[in-house]
Amino acid sequence: MIVLKTQSELRTMLKPCKISADALNVAEELIRPGITTKEIDKAMHDYIVRCGAKPSFLGLYGFPASACISVNDVVIHGIPDGYRLEEGDIVSIDVGACCDGFHGDNAYTFIVGNTTEENKQLLRETEAALYKGIEQAVVGNRIGDISHAIETHVTQFGYGIVRKFVGHGVGKALHEDPEVPNFGRAGHGPRLVEGMTIAIEPMITMKGDGVRIMPDGWTTKTVTGANAAHFEHTIAITSNGPMILTKRK
Repeated sequence: MIVLKTQSELRTMLKPCKISADALNVAEELIRPGITTKEIDKAMHDYIVRCGAKPSFLGLYGFPASACISVNDVVIHGIPDGYRLEEGDIVSIDVGACCDGFHGDNAYTFIVGNTTEENKQLLRETEAALYKGIEQAVVGNRIGDISHAIETHVTQFGYGIVRKFVGHGVGKALHEDPEVPNFGRAGHGPRLVEGMTIAIEPMITMKGDGVRIMPDGWTTKTVTGANAAHFEHTIAITSNGPMILTKRK
């Protein structure tokens, strides 16, 4: 069931969404060769708590950390640990915060130092695909219009689209209806109406669609070993067009 938010509820969602976005800023300031993913996770956790919120991911379905930190060929759900970032790595960080009964959710893929032009293009076009999807998030369109816009953009570069995992509604629960795939047919799926809040999150690989979940039950890698990128915003469907609730400064 898709839960529509009132204007009052949308205003309440602004705070956890801002905290989620600012937590990515905390991570960005720390990212450098030599820092561990666990150190980044702790800093993000501490920031969220200082803001009077709770990390949405911590303990969710048993996840053991406050942020998913995924390096290179890890697409999503990387568990922060003692791995030290290296020059040229790309690191996707997905984080959410909960306060006043609502969640915010966002993700961004960062470059550690300098990296290959191939990696830079992957990040650039994956982020562009996110905004192509957001452009379609208008009243009267359908979820499939978002999905099709993302798919159309990334496939022209020969990239793979992760199909096992998709975007989702966000609100009082971190994961709500509807599902928001990164592939699909325009004009299909649930119709977009004012008050819907959804997380659009392209998960794109340099090559191939297949992923495999590692023995820890979380870490999700590309089957091909190719690098992957992940960008995400929580947005609201409004009569004035899509509103990005997790916009970073």
